[in-house]
Amino acid sequence: MSRALYWFTQDLRLTDNQGVDWATKAHDEVVFVYVINPSWFAQNNYNHMALGTHRWRFVCDALKDLSEQLRKFGHHLHLLVGEPSEKLTGFIESYNIEALVLSQQFGIYEQRILERICQRNESVTVKQFSQTTLFNNDQVEELEIPMRSFSTFRNFVEKRPLEIFTKNVFQHPTGLQGTAFLCPEHAGHCSEVLSKMNDSIVPFDTNGAGFITGGEHSAQHHLKTYFESYAPSTYKETRNELDGFSKSTKFSAYLAIGNLSPKQIWLAIEEYERNRHKNDSTYWLKFELLWREYFQWLIKVKGKSFFLFNGGGNSKPLTSFYSRRFAAWCAGQTSFPLVNACMRQLNETGYMSNRGRQIVASCLVNELSVDWRYGAAYFQQQLIDYDVASNWGNWQYIAGVGVDPRGGRHFNIPKQAQLYDPDGEFVKKWRGHAQKEIAYDGVDESDWPLPK
Repeated sequence: MSRALYWFTQDLRLTDNQGVDWATKAHDEVVFVYVINPSWFAQNNYNHMALGTHRWRFVCDALKDLSEQLRKFGHHLHLLVGEPSEKLTGFIESYNIEALVLSQQFGIYEQRILERICQRNESVTVKQFSQTTLFNNDQVEELEIPMRSFSTFRNFVEKRPLEIFTKNVFQHPTGLQGTAFLCPEHAGHCSEVLSKMNDSIVPFDTNGAGFITGGEHSAQHHLKTYFESYAPSTYKETRNELDGFSKSTKFSAYLAIGNLSPKQIWLAIEEYERNRHKNDSTYWLKFELLWREYFQWLIKVKGKSFFLFNGGGNSKPLTSFYSRRFAAWCAGQTSFPLVNACMRQLNETGYMSNRGRQIVASCLVNELSVDWRYGAAYFQQQLIDYDVASNWGNWQYIAGVGVDPRGGRHFNIPKQAQLYDPDGEFVKKWRGHAQKEIAYDGVDESDWPLPK
């Protein structure tokens, strides 16, 4: 009797999940696991957590939804709490697991964890599926896609028949209903573990209403609602607005944890273009998916250099770390009301518009001269839609490191305020005007050098 362990990571869905489909068809017994790593909630990522309040609430929603879906097929979602390579190795050894199945990992830390698992379990077959991207590994290698810049990537890709992205979209895995399941005693059931986590390990309240609700059902409902509206036809005109739920797609959070696949969104865009309207805005929706795709494969190519101060480039930014400046930026207490409003929106909701992200990132790097990696880490903690490749890749563009041919982006903040908040309504709504004079830099006796 063959046994497989399916490890859910950034693919918290059953529809268009090729890995789940393969695992349930190729094995007699399958157990489904999600691992919660307590280190996510430790402040060891440039003094910030890897996973903050808003995204954790969103993940909890998604896990509960996934657990309920699996239950209807006679399966359970088991949650393990601990360092993933240790927890999964113990699980594999205890239950004679023959195959470990998961979505392809793009993050460096995630790849290292998987390497440790493979080293400790040499007899186990490890199979990864490319189901968080439009392309898969074979296509990328076969096509030899250029990664020098986004423009070269996009120009190359758009000359290919783009139906290659969507020809293998899977519906609900057909093997789920007939596959037996393992129900290990030491693996916690979803609701029980999340309840204990939110009582002890996670240092914040997760009972409040979120900006949006996580889970595959919510994602599918939002996908359907969005493309039933006229919003896709005006996306290019509204995407830079600072506020308003329907002004942008709001797919990013669902993509980040895999409640939706990019292929599902691509198919929905093409159906909208066939049946309703095709214009620059619907093209721009695809354009944005290609940006995301570029960053996913770029991080795979660049590896750990993706996270270096110089982004793997030849020169370093003219920035450093100024604690007071950074703290003021995080709290929305700078001398720039628009930046403050954006940061307060982020802190309170876990969301900020794409235009807002560019403005506040430019402020941190160019006006405050703070090391861009601290901003990227703060976004990682705060954003509900954090994606490792998109987040760090976009920060590199602002900082002018890595593959950016223009050498950085410097936004004129007063001009941005005039363009996108001419009446000051956004600043007023999010209380962007500082209550007191801001002192970015200061010294006290502890800062003075000791006499020699």
